[in-house]
Amino acid sequence: NADAFSWLESNSEVFDVVVVDFPDPTNFNIGKLYTQSFYALLDKHLAASGYAVIQTTSPLVARQSFWTVVTTIESVGLTATPYHAHVPSFGEWGYVVASRRPYRQPTTLPEGLRFLTLHSLPALFDFPQDMARVPAEVNRLSNQVLVTTYEAEWGRVATR
Repeated sequence: NADAFSWLESNSEVFDVVVVDFPDPTNFNIGKLYTQSFYALLDKHLAASGYAVIQTTSPLVARQSFWTVVTTIESVGLTATPYHAHVPSFGEWGYVVASRRPYRQPTTLPEGLRFLTLHSLPALFDFPQDMARVPAEVNRLSNQVLVTTYEAEWGRVATR
C-alpha cells in the first residue's frame, strides 16, 4: 500500500485504464490510498480519455464510507460514476468509474459474457434508497475520516 502512493509520486507514466483494488481502509496506512492526495496523483496518471475503476466498499453495509470515497474522488475534479454489484463472497459491493469526462454506458458488449447484459447494465448504476447518496466529507491525509467511519460501520456488523 505504501508502494502505490510512492510509485505514483515517482512515476510519470500515463494510462488509458487504471484498476484500483486496495485492501479496505482499516488503518491510516491503507486509508491514505483513499485520500484526496492519492486521487490527485491518480488523476495525473490518467490519459485525457482514460478511466480508473476503483473498488470501494459495500454501499449497503458501509454507506457513509462508500459516499466518502465518491466525494473524495470528485474533490480532485474527476467525474465519479458510482456503481454496485453483488459479489457472492462479499455481498453487495461498490465501485467507482473515475474519469475527466462523463461515463457513457456502452451500446454493445463483447460476445460470450456470462453475466453482464445490456439489459442488466443500467441496474448497476441505480442506487435504491438504502444505498442512495448521503452527504460525505472529503477524506484527506490530514483528516482521514474514512478510516473511523469505515471502522464504525463495519463494527456494527461484527457485533450483530
